[in-house]
Amino acid sequence: MNQSQKIFGEPADRPKNKVKDHMVPWVQEFIKQSPFMVMASSNEAGQCDASPKGGKPGFVKVLDDKHLIIPDVAGNKLFQTYENFESNPYVGLVFFIPAINATTRVNGKVQVIRKGEEAFDDLVLSVFDPDEKAKLLQAVVVEVQESYSHCPRAIGFSRLWDTKIISDNEENPPIEKWVPGT
Repeated sequence: MNQSQKIFGEPADRPKNKVKDHMVPWVQEFIKQSPFMVMASSNEAGQCDASPKGGKPGFVKVLDDKHLIIPDVAGNKLFQTYENFESNPYVGLVFFIPAINATTRVNGKVQVIRKGEEAFDDLVLSVFDPDEKAKLLQAVVVEVQESYSHCPRAIGFSRLWDTKIISDNEENPPIEKWVPGT
């Protein structure tokens, strides 16, 4: 029992029992339909990184109930996540589907693969509106250690998919236009 559980109580059986050491069919299907995820990692000192990843639904490949492949599309070349993997091969993933109030979490151990490895060479670029820089650089094979669906409360609390808020933000952006390099 961790400190927070000592203070606030243990989870009920339902949430405890949903955490599996593999991906149940519903989790697999959610990932296959997801166009967006956040990949979290940390180095051996515990310094963290969270990186958004996106593409067409199914850009993350479900190999079986214990393995995923996540392609790395050319970007800013900071490679902070990959630097973390060099000293700490563990990852946390959260998958989203627009307008769906649930999410899916996967935690596991990674192996980086690159050109010349069969699993990598079988991948294809799967993004909307690719630009001239869009190409596959490498990929991560995730051996699933833990997966489960997440309840919709946080998305509901944030009104993330509320179409009125989305329209208002498009018409009157709450922040200045993104400036590259900031």
